[in-house]
Amino acid sequence: MKNMNNGWIYREQIKQKNAGLTVLEYYTQNYHHSSSQQWLERILWAQVLLDNQVVTPETILQTGQWLSYHRPPWKEADVPLDFDLIYEDHHILVINKPSGLPVLPGGGFLEHTLLGQLKKQYPKEKVFPIHRLGRGTSGLMLMGKTAIARSHLTRQMREHKMRKVYRTLIGENNLPDYFNIEHPIGKISDPVLGYIYGAKADGKDAYSQCQIIERYSDKTLVEVTILTGRPHQIRIHLATIGYPLLGDPLYVVGGIPKTGFKEQKETVNVPGDCGYFLHAYQLSFVHPATHQCLTFTCEREFLI
Repeated sequence: MKNMNNGWIYREQIKQKNAGLTVLEYYTQNYHHSSSQQWLERILWAQVLLDNQVVTPETILQTGQWLSYHRPPWKEADVPLDFDLIYEDHHILVINKPSGLPVLPGGGFLEHTLLGQLKKQYPKEKVFPIHRLGRGTSGLMLMGKTAIARSHLTRQMREHKMRKVYRTLIGENNLPDYFNIEHPIGKISDPVLGYIYGAKADGKDAYSQCQIIERYSDKTLVEVTILTGRPHQIRIHLATIGYPLLGDPLYVVGGIPKTGFKEQKETVNVPGDCGYFLHAYQLSFVHPATHQCLTFTCEREFLI
């Protein structure tokens, strides 16, 4: 059908903790985005294979076996697929990602992703993102075009030698012009997704340096430099101190995700939902081949 992708195969190996479950129990217990009836139908329609063989819903799983769910082609939601190329050489790409474009496959997106578009534009190269931006986040992203470049840049990320500066909007406040946020971030159980990241006392250390850029009557432009790269760190940190990002549909005061059904009772709040204002404004790193320190800045017009 028109505008359909090519489908996808989700493969996973059975771990000891899941041995003894039936195929239906495995999917029902581990993937709450679909109902038990939906998984039953998929198994009966031979969309689920065990070691490449058709199975029944009652088949008992054993450690080391391989399950594969062959998801049929589906129509993906429309998203902005175009992005601006900021810099390119034989080793790296720097692009300006638009808000609304997912970086990697997931959440119903496969080809309508930044990675999917990169594969089309660079079919003979393995261009891969060095870091990630949330679907609703715009701005600078760094890509490695060679294995050596990816390894070098990933090490800079791991050793906190890559500087990433963001700009975002929060509500009116009495915060000082300069402040730091140091609150651990970890996984919080979610009945649908399994877990969502949020403020958690026993989570991993996370550090954000914040500066007020401009104050308006009803909103504030904030610049945030993250010294760690925890998932949704800026959204969680600013919500933790009482100021969620304007328009954020997920994180509320306290840095806790707002789970459960929305008012329409049709969908749940997920990290990939858009609506907030967050922009990757500046990026600094050492070039993997020339070893030159590079800094890129990408402005964005916020709706003030």
